[in-house]
Amino acid sequence: MNTETLLVCERVAIELAIAAGRMMSDAAGKRKEVREKESAIDLVTETDIAVERYLFGELRRQFPAHRFIGEEGTNGDGGGGQQSLTAEPTWIVDPIDGTTNFVHNFPFTCVSIGLTVGKEPVLGVVYCPFIDKLYTARKGMGATCNGRPIRVPPLSASRRLADALLITELGSHKDLDKQQAVLRNIEAIGWRSHGVRSFGSTAIQLCYLAEGYGDAFWHFGMHVWDIVAAGLVLIEAGGVVWDTRGGPINWLNRRVLAATSEQLAREVSAALTDHLEYEPDK
Repeated sequence: MNTETLLVCERVAIELAIAAGRMMSDAAGKRKEVREKESAIDLVTETDIAVERYLFGELRRQFPAHRFIGEEGTNGDGGGGQQSLTAEPTWIVDPIDGTTNFVHNFPFTCVSIGLTVGKEPVLGVVYCPFIDKLYTARKGMGATCNGRPIRVPPLSASRRLADALLITELGSHKDLDKQQAVLRNIEAIGWRSHGVRSFGSTAIQLCYLAEGYGDAFWHFGMHVWDIVAAGLVLIEAGGVVWDTRGGPINWLNRRVLAATSEQLAREVSAALTDHLEYEPDK
């Protein structure tokens, strides 16, 4: 994909993300129709569905030859979305990352729009309407927040585990063994750091690392739409996005370790006691 085409994709993605944010804001504070997906804490609302249909409808209209992956499985006309990641240009959408936050009017929720080529992210747009932050990144061109270039701060990039502020999530695991593994990891790592925080949106948390609002993040069980756009934002801001076992991430393997430096990523990876396995996304 050439630079001019990618710039067009970025412009469209930004416009759509802001429009989707308005849809979220319009629904805020209103009674929401909520249903469970894989567990009692894995939720979807009518706004998730409406936002995804809107985004895919517009993306299909402007980029009919591209492929599409979305959390809620829509493609803008009520059918199932394309759910396989190939080498072709593929839009990957999470209409509301942090749906539980959205249900409870907790402001850390966002729309995430990523574009991959050759199974690797080349564009990421994350818009957080309730905190008014728009993160963007193009491969090789750096990252921005509200149009301002962002970079992992030198102080954060030099931190070791003992001085780090960590971010993680309990997740929505149904399996008791996985729940206990998550707790073992938090216990093994948390007391060795300055503390552990949780905001309920993987995309926002990765973007926060890009601004230096924390030093490392790990999580298990999320999907490609949770991480691909914000992961590129962090990488372009100078951070790293790895597999929890260390080394390059497989965007489909449903586990992520992100940090403001390779040294800190290695320390966190070594300190984790459990590396949970899931059936990969396609």
